[in-house]
Amino acid sequence: MPGRINTERLRELFRDMVNIYSPTGKEGQITEYLARYLYENDLPVTMREVTEGRRNIEVVFGPGSPELAFIGHIDTVPAFDIENYEYQEENGEVFGLGTADMKGGCAAMIEAFVSHIENGGKIENTALFLVVGEEDNGDGTAAMLEAMSFPWAIVAEPTNLVPCFDHFGYIEMLVQAYGRRRHASMAGRDQNAVFSLLRTLLRLAETIETEFPETVMNIRSVHSSESGFAVPGSSEAWLDMHIKPEQDSREFVSTLKKLADECLCGGAVTSHEITFPTIAGGYSLEQSGRLWEILKKAYSNQGIGWKPGTFKSHSDANLLRDAGCKPVILGPGRLARAHTRDEAVSFDEVAASAGLYRQMLSIMQP
Repeated sequence: MPGRINTERLRELFRDMVNIYSPTGKEGQITEYLARYLYENDLPVTMREVTEGRRNIEVVFGPGSPELAFIGHIDTVPAFDIENYEYQEENGEVFGLGTADMKGGCAAMIEAFVSHIENGGKIENTALFLVVGEEDNGDGTAAMLEAMSFPWAIVAEPTNLVPCFDHFGYIEMLVQAYGRRRHASMAGRDQNAVFSLLRTLLRLAETIETEFPETVMNIRSVHSSESGFAVPGSSEAWLDMHIKPEQDSREFVSTLKKLADECLCGGAVTSHEITFPTIAGGYSLEQSGRLWEILKKAYSNQGIGWKPGTFKSHSDANLLRDAGCKPVILGPGRLARAHTRDEAVSFDEVAASAGLYRQMLSIMQP
């Protein structure tokens, strides 16, 4: 049957992937394991170097560029506990580093391709890419896009099997405030640049909550220079903001910078810097066309309800969209469980996503 997969093989693959520690920058072992696994299951494997010792895996059938790319990243964030990050299954839930983000989705895509080929299916216009570096700067996807282009993509970020045609934008902001170091007993609010920075953060939060209520603002970190028994000479804060798809990212950045500049002028702050290391616009795809039709048919064939949604995080899909691709986010797991100490995903959902991906492969073929 077009959507049938080997559940036990999928479980074993998923377990092996989770048990291989692969934070960004250290993907070598899992890359070698997956390349060998794909080759042994009769899939054409190409390795593309990203940086020294780090490579993407490409499974491309025939010459030319594919019409549809299935894409997953095989790196994770660092483990909360290096002694306790491996695969554990309890009552249908699989716990472990990267289970939701996104080794479950990657395992499901691999099983879909393996099952399709194993059962005599042909693949002529679809490819599989397993990339490194997504949890840092997306260098794996950037390397892939330098070598390959395609009009459509499925990205296996955790969406609870909801197809997301809309994607939030992402802004990374660094605010640095500099003041005068002095004795701690002289640390009045008007003499400490840290207080100015904190007031700036509160002002930014209040403005965003009032004027841009759908924006998700996260204060990632706040630091000051080490000073002993003294007023710090500098402080800095990193902020993440996820903005709704239709929000103009450049206008939003201009608003943030103007507000922060106003807050940090004068007083204890002798100088300041405001930079935006990452500015990624969101997007909304039309719910029509070839991929939309394939997805709807696959959902119907698998008996899964069709209710498109919005992906509210940052992902490599922003890079794909900037390159002219139309990426739909679709994978097992919940975003709320990703990057947490108790990260987990339902194994049944991983299996369901594998069946859904295989349905798509079957429908795609001429």
